[in-house]
Amino acid sequence: MPARVAQIPNLECEAFYYDMERRGIELVRLEPNAVAEALESGEIHAGPVPLVDLPGIEDRAAPIHGFCVASVTSSAFSLLYSREPIASLGSERIAVGSVDSASIALLRVLLEQKHGVRPEAFVGEEDEHEAVLLTGNSALRRRRGNRGYPHRYDLGEEWNSWTGLPFVFSRWMMSKDMDRQDRVVLEDALFVGQEDWINNLYKATGPRDDLFMLPREVLEYVQGLRFFTGVPEERSITLFQEKLAQLED
Repeated sequence: MPARVAQIPNLECEAFYYDMERRGIELVRLEPNAVAEALESGEIHAGPVPLVDLPGIEDRAAPIHGFCVASVTSSAFSLLYSREPIASLGSERIAVGSVDSASIALLRVLLEQKHGVRPEAFVGEEDEHEAVLLTGNSALRRRRGNRGYPHRYDLGEEWNSWTGLPFVFSRWMMSKDMDRQDRVVLEDALFVGQEDWINNLYKATGPRDDLFMLPREVLEYVQGLRFFTGVPEERSITLFQEKLAQLED
């Protein structure tokens, strides 16, 4: 049976999958918030798990060689649009829809501990709201603006300006009982895929119509990401966990 890996359908994760199908790895399309549960249930063997979902699977899963998705300064795939300045969002409603859990947690930390405000509630996009959080490709498509919401905040940039650190949105995890040979193949695919995918960006000539991005814009965007967990990323993870623990229920 081939290894089954969660495929997140967002640009920030595309590089990871570039070389997988050629190696016989089965890709299972999942949204970020579904990866931890799928890993826990055995539906998949590995995938990128949002940072805040890691504690629930630590008994079953282990990190894969420090692979992650992190923004160095700004992220562009985790954006808050608001009708009022962010410091005025106390007692307001923020639409979050089905955005990833790490971005929601980061937003809560930024609102309460950086800006000193606490919204009334997080609601669905169909509900009345004063601000909306967008993530993944949905955020990229509206990266230049969102009509009716004049104030734009990049959560990765907000975190970096506050802490001086990158922000780690997810870490690659694998089942502890994953077959050893499958694990070796997956790890190599993650290394090689990133290099080949990024090298291919330099040769791309056509626009990404699904994201309203030119090849140059895609390349600039990817250069603002980090796919390996180094010392700054580990420090950021530790600091974020400390701040999460300080949040009020």
